[in-house]
Amino acid sequence: MSVVSGEREAFRLTRTGPEWRDRDVDALRETFDRQHCVKLPGFIEPQLLRQLHRLVAEAEFSEFVHEGIASELLMAAGVCTGVLDFLVNDPRLFEFIRTITACAPIRAFVGRVYRRCPGTDHHDSWHDDLGRQRMIGMSVNLSADRYDGGTFEMRRFATDKLLASLANVGLGDAILFRIADGLEHQVTAVRGAVPKTAFAGWFVGHRPGEPSDRAAAAQ
Repeated sequence: MSVVSGEREAFRLTRTGPEWRDRDVDALRETFDRQHCVKLPGFIEPQLLRQLHRLVAEAEFSEFVHEGIASELLMAAGVCTGVLDFLVNDPRLFEFIRTITACAPIRAFVGRVYRRCPGTDHHDSWHDDLGRQRMIGMSVNLSADRYDGGTFEMRRFATDKLLASLANVGLGDAILFRIADGLEHQVTAVRGAVPKTAFAGWFVGHRPGEPSDRAAAAQ
């Protein structure tokens, strides 16, 4: 049975806390080592995901442009973002991420909820996310329905050959990806009629607000 096919869940977030469901993560580790990214099927349990969908529906979004990189709808800070931040900033998840990726010690996950809609100028371009002690990226699918497009792609800097192309369309699934010199990634345009909603961000080596974080932000 393949771990990366979606048939087996190695780790998931639940209403009662994180669950490391399968300690045999060799396949995940080998995939990450080879292509610098990997999919985590069923990362959010269905019951918790239904609750999050209700919070997403109640949240406010506004247009946001990251000049030269992306444009999207950005969720305002509130109940939904607070719940998500609480769920992922857990040492049990940090241990799992380090087991898969062999990254340095993790102090926090810093993320946002975004939505990209088909038929708009919402887009994402090739970029590397380097800086501010970012080590591993993660994107969690919070969409309530299956969307088209919005595929995660990874490549070496300034090359045309893809290292990986992952369609993260399973409800509650997640993608992990490495942040390092020489690697860049993008998400393709969303097509069809259903928008893509995701909780995305980075596992970092500092806690937000620490002196190291403020120094990095000033660079």
